[in-house]
Amino acid sequence: MATYFFFFFIFLIISTRTLAYDDSCSFNSKKGNSDLSVIHIYGKCSPFNSPKPSSSWINTVINMASKDPQRLSYLSSLVASKKPTNVPIASGQQLFNIGNYVVRVKMGTPGQQLYMVLDTSNDAAFVPCSGCVGCSSNTLFAPSSSTTYGSVDCSVPECTQVRGSLSCPTTGSVVRSSTACFFNQSYGGDSSFYATLSRDSLGLANDIVPNYAFGCISSVSGTSIPPQGLLGLGRGSMSLMLQSGSLYSGVFSYCLPSFKSYYFSGSLKLGLVGQPKNIKTTPLLKNPRRLSLYYVNLTSVSVGRVPVPIGPEHLAFDPNTGAGTVIDSGTVITRFVQPAYDAIRDEFRKQVNGTFSSLGAFDTCFVSQNEAVIPTITLHFEGMDLKLPMENTLIHSSATPLACLAIASAPNNVNSVLNVIANLQQQNLRIMFDTANSRVGIAREVCN
Repeated sequence: MATYFFFFFIFLIISTRTLAYDDSCSFNSKKGNSDLSVIHIYGKCSPFNSPKPSSSWINTVINMASKDPQRLSYLSSLVASKKPTNVPIASGQQLFNIGNYVVRVKMGTPGQQLYMVLDTSNDAAFVPCSGCVGCSSNTLFAPSSSTTYGSVDCSVPECTQVRGSLSCPTTGSVVRSSTACFFNQSYGGDSSFYATLSRDSLGLANDIVPNYAFGCISSVSGTSIPPQGLLGLGRGSMSLMLQSGSLYSGVFSYCLPSFKSYYFSGSLKLGLVGQPKNIKTTPLLKNPRRLSLYYVNLTSVSVGRVPVPIGPEHLAFDPNTGAGTVIDSGTVITRFVQPAYDAIRDEFRKQVNGTFSSLGAFDTCFVSQNEAVIPTITLHFEGMDLKLPMENTLIHSSATPLACLAIASAPNNVNSVLNVIANLQQQNLRIMFDTANSRVGIAREVCN
C-alpha cells in the first residue's frame, strides 16, 4: 500500500477562548512532511472561547493540574475485566482524560470539522452527536449529514471490545444481533456519557481512515468530557493505530509546545515517514490488565550527579498490581508514588540549599536567582536516559522570582501505584511510539 503523507492540526487546550485570526495563523505544511501544527489554547490562533489566563503562569498550571487527581484515579482504574463497569445510563459515562491537546480532524462524508483531544492512555474515539443532552459544545457531529455513517450492531466484535457497560438486549440468553450497540462509559472521577457505537470515515489532513469505529455520544454528565470528542492513541484494539491498519505501521510521535507559548507550534507525525532517524529508545511494557497504557521501565532517578535512593519496589513494573511508570499525554505534571517523590524532592532541596514553601500542588518552591546552579533531574530508563531541560524541571511565577519544582507526589486521595510522566515534562521533546516493535523513543526538539 502506498504511504500517504498527511497534515492536520493539533491545538493545545488549557482553557478556551475565541481570538481573532491573522496571517500568522496560516499553517503551511512543507511538502513531504507529515507534521501537525500545535498551538497553545491562549494563543491568537485558538478556535475556542475562554477567559484570559492568569497573570501568573504558575497559577495557570496549578489550576490545570487541579484535575490530575481524577486523572490518576482514572489511570489506576483502567483494568481490563470480562465484566464491564456499570454506569448509570442517564449519566452516559466516559471519563474523558483531562486533555490538554486536541487534533483537528474531519468526521464523515463530506467531512465535518472537529477538534478532538489527543489521548495516549485511551483507545476509543468518541464525539458529541446531534441532539446530545448535556454536551458543552455547540459543534456537534451530524450523522444524518454523512453518507458514510452507520451504527454498529451488537453482533459485531467491536461491541464487546468497548470499555464500559453495554446495553444489548437479549431474547433468553441470546443477544439480539440486529440491535444497535449502546454503551455507558465513565472517564475520570466526575464525568460520564452514553453513546452508540458507530462507524464513519475519519479524515486526517489528506488521509482517510474508512469505517473508523467510535462512540456517537447522545448524553453527558459531568464536566470532564472534552467539548468536541476524544481521539484515542492508546494500545488497545479500538485505538487509531490498530484501526488504521498498515497505513501508519503502528508508529506515531509528537512534540508538545510550552504552555506559555502563544505562537508555539508543535507537531504530531503519523507513520514511518519523517520520524527521527537517530533516537534512543526503551522497551514498551505490556500490562494485560491495563492494555491501553504505555508502560516503560524506569530504573532510577538522578538529581545532579547523585543517584536518588529509591526502593526498587517503588519503580518496578508489576502487571498484577498495575504498578510501574507510564507516559501519558493527559496528566499535567509528573507524579511519583509518595516514597519515590519524597526521595527525589529531598535530594533536590539538599542541592539547592534554600528556603522552601508550598504553592498548590508544588511543595518545593523557592526564590530562583541563578538557574545555572539548579541541578538537572535525569530519568534513567532501560537503554535510555532523559535529562529534563530546566524549562521542564522548574515552573516560574511571572509576578515574583518564585520557582517551583514542577513534579509532585501522587495525590493522597488517590490509591495510585503509578508513576506518571506527564505532558509538562514532555514539552519540547519528540516522543515517538513504535507500537509494532514495542519501543518508545525520546529526543530533544524545540517545537516552535
